[in-house]
Amino acid sequence: MYKKVTLKDTVEVPPEFLPDRSSPEVPSELIKQLLQEKLEGKMDEQVGSVVTVTEVTDIGTGAVVPNQPSVYYEATFEAITYDPQMQEVVDGEVVEAVNFGAFVGIGPVDGLLHVSQISDEYLAFDGENEQLASRDSDRLLGVGDAVRTRIVTKSIDERNPRDSKIGLTAKQVGLGKHEWLEQNRTERASGGN
Repeated sequence: MYKKVTLKDTVEVPPEFLPDRSSPEVPSELIKQLLQEKLEGKMDEQVGSVVTVTEVTDIGTGAVVPNQPSVYYEATFEAITYDPQMQEVVDGEVVEAVNFGAFVGIGPVDGLLHVSQISDEYLAFDGENEQLASRDSDRLLGVGDAVRTRIVTKSIDERNPRDSKIGLTAKQVGLGKHEWLEQNRTERASGGN
């Protein structure tokens, strides 16, 4: 789920960016840029993944640390975050198909849609075409396909966000590849199975 949140963090301003005596205020745009460089793409258990810093609302008084050339400022700011919630239904795009399932891009993170959680049909991996193919029907799932899934597991690694694990399912009613969902709606509307 995307959220707009108010956060506080300490920002290190290197000496080359410090204001001169004629303008003692540190520009909020500089603080915003430094916060973006520090936080965007980082994952936190409490707020999720910081997508972007939108506005700096307050900059505290700078603090000097002995033997450090930088000045440290406490900043309050607005940010857009993505925090995947358990049981949340999310739309995403398949970014990679592998023999054990498909990785689905959901916001700034990827979730794993394990082969056992895609369909009741047996799916075989076609490495040449980077897709999963049903042996029982003509259904295929490959890179670029839009899917609707539910988040069923979540393990966030704050130190290395790329190692965070999000498990997805598409086996419930109303979930799956968008094309399959449309086929199911059409079949129901025409009175088919």
